[in-house]
Amino acid sequence: MKKFMKIAAIVSVVLVFFGTFVFLYRKSQPEAVSYQILKAEVKDLRQTTVATGKIEPRDEVQIKPQISGIIAEVYKEAGQEVRQGEVIAKVKVIPELGTLNSAESRVRLAEMNGKQAETDLDRMERLFQGKLVSSEEYEKALLAARQAREEIQAARDNLEIVKEGITKSSASFSSTLIRSTIDGLILDVPIKVGNSVIMSNTFNDGTTIATVADMGDLIFRGNVDETEVGRIHEGIPVKITLGALQGMAFDATLEYISPKSTENNGANQFEIKAAIVVPDSVTIRSGYSANAEMELQHVPHALTVPESAVEFSGDTTFVHVLTDSVPLQQFERRRIVTGISNGIDTEVKEGLEPGDLVRGLKNGQ
Repeated sequence: MKKFMKIAAIVSVVLVFFGTFVFLYRKSQPEAVSYQILKAEVKDLRQTTVATGKIEPRDEVQIKPQISGIIAEVYKEAGQEVRQGEVIAKVKVIPELGTLNSAESRVRLAEMNGKQAETDLDRMERLFQGKLVSSEEYEKALLAARQAREEIQAARDNLEIVKEGITKSSASFSSTLIRSTIDGLILDVPIKVGNSVIMSNTFNDGTTIATVADMGDLIFRGNVDETEVGRIHEGIPVKITLGALQGMAFDATLEYISPKSTENNGANQFEIKAAIVVPDSVTIRSGYSANAEMELQHVPHALTVPESAVEFSGDTTFVHVLTDSVPLQQFERRRIVTGISNGIDTEVKEGLEPGDLVRGLKNGQ
């Protein structure tokens, strides 16, 4: 029995030693690595850039009052269509006390002078009829009376303007009625009844009564980096996509590139504008964020490989070409000359032939 136990112990030690040896041997062997196999293909390759920006109307006008005062009525609101000359709001004039006193004083003085001129004219007319004065003196008195009448009317009109902002004789041209200067859509009416407004002058831009724009003529306004601006030009097609309208793209034409750069987060960028073609069935609102995709280069029938297969070493590029797959994948490192890239595929000018198989990423990555 003791002899059996001794043999069993020896066999157990041998098995443990053999198992450990096999385990360590397997751990020391390199694992077989497999890679994705990619094919060099001929296709049309386009390199593009994307500019970020927003949509806005080409013509956007701020309507400002021609006279200072208080908003008495507001006839329109944002979102309504308006025609050129249509009234948007009405301003009530609040006269300045000193100006009002001066205007009233002018009226009183004009009326006194007018009364005296009329008296002089009556006297001169009687003398002229009695042939006691010459026709020249009579005509001078007549002219003075007419001038006095004109001054009275001008003084009264001035007083009306100071009080009401308009005269009865020119009511159709009232500066108290704020009218749209273009046909379009009202984008904003930032004032309310009771707000004070001031007219535009040398020292002040004036109060904005409303913002009106022609929403039938929209443009994209964005920025392009200085590294790419040299490869675009006016007239090229642009594809516009909007964050607010997913799954839709709009054709546009680049029509402006700024001659001067602006600095944005440390990078020099150039402003661009593109005219958009919008179907009648689609409504685009001013201020939508948008992306504009533009073609920088186009190579038809280019030999390409996925960019993930390209190895960069300084200024030199390589790919690993499949030479054997049995029992293990074997590759040859080959130098290539590359052209343009669209971020997914890279053009290969030299070093590969159509159909060549190259190494991609490891399987499982």
